[in-house]
Amino acid sequence: MNIKTLSGLTALVSLLVILPAIAGAETRELLLAAYSVPKEAYEKRIIPAFIRQWKQKTGETIQVRSSFAASGAQARAVVGGLEADIAALSLESDLQQLVKAGLVTYDWKQGAQKGIVTTSIVALGVRKGNPKSIQGWEDLTKPGVEVLYPSPKTSGGAMWDVIAVYGAGLNQGKQKGLAGAAVDQHAADLVRRVQRNVKVMDKSGRESVTTFERGVGDVIVTYENELLPRIKQGRPYELIFPAETVVVENPIAVIDRNADRHHVRDLADAFVSFLNGEEAQQAFVEFGFRPANEAVARASASAFVHPPHVFTIEDLGGWDRVFAALFSPQGAWTKAVEETR
Repeated sequence: MNIKTLSGLTALVSLLVILPAIAGAETRELLLAAYSVPKEAYEKRIIPAFIRQWKQKTGETIQVRSSFAASGAQARAVVGGLEADIAALSLESDLQQLVKAGLVTYDWKQGAQKGIVTTSIVALGVRKGNPKSIQGWEDLTKPGVEVLYPSPKTSGGAMWDVIAVYGAGLNQGKQKGLAGAAVDQHAADLVRRVQRNVKVMDKSGRESVTTFERGVGDVIVTYENELLPRIKQGRPYELIFPAETVVVENPIAVIDRNADRHHVRDLADAFVSFLNGEEAQQAFVEFGFRPANEAVARASASAFVHPPHVFTIEDLGGWDRVFAALFSPQGAWTKAVEETR
């Protein structure tokens, strides 16, 4: 072998040694696609805490990027090509879009919290002093009361808002002694009468709160966690808790098809596990969310109001039934919007 050939082989061997070192030096990153409401909790507390914990445990420096949008829009973006590794959405039906698209292929409901990372309830936000004397859902139907909530066509939060109205109508109908179709009609009528007073339907829950903060509307239907931190900061709002309201359940899942392709499945799994742990769950509490972790929920129970009649999606017959009753072409909310136009 001549000197020139030997020199070439030496250079090649050196390059092969260097390349793994360069590849190993690259910073791995996760992309979190989330609905808009928990933006501050993730960016100010939870993501920095996870990055620190991972560094302490493994010595590896990582990055976690985040994308925030209305839940339905975010789900469609991921299905359409947004290569997120984790989805934290507002409601189960949005996450199921990722399952149907083959992006989430495992049982995301496994584990003690069944895939739910936070909970909340739908409440009513009013101006300081409650000038329109809002106490419950029926008050939202009064003449001259301007109501805000976002559009269910884009916002998962808006779906929860309308579901709260509908479920309350069902409960009230039963209390009046109605049965069968009469109960459904009573609930649909409440949805229609509330919708008649809706002044603005923004694209997301966060945009709806921004509109309310600009002075538009008398009452906003929203997650309690949207206003709790603002009230603590001294903003001139009050929270009203109707006697009947829905428990909001916010799911999370690793988008394993993307995470595997990006070689970050270990990071994604660790991040979801971290979110279910006490440190992250307590951080959610500080931003007004109700924790899904049972231990943290017990410890923080006194920090939240507990209305007398709360119900879940399961109590209403599941997502398929609720969606058909409210948001299908013949659904109560769809018809209410058509009538108010």
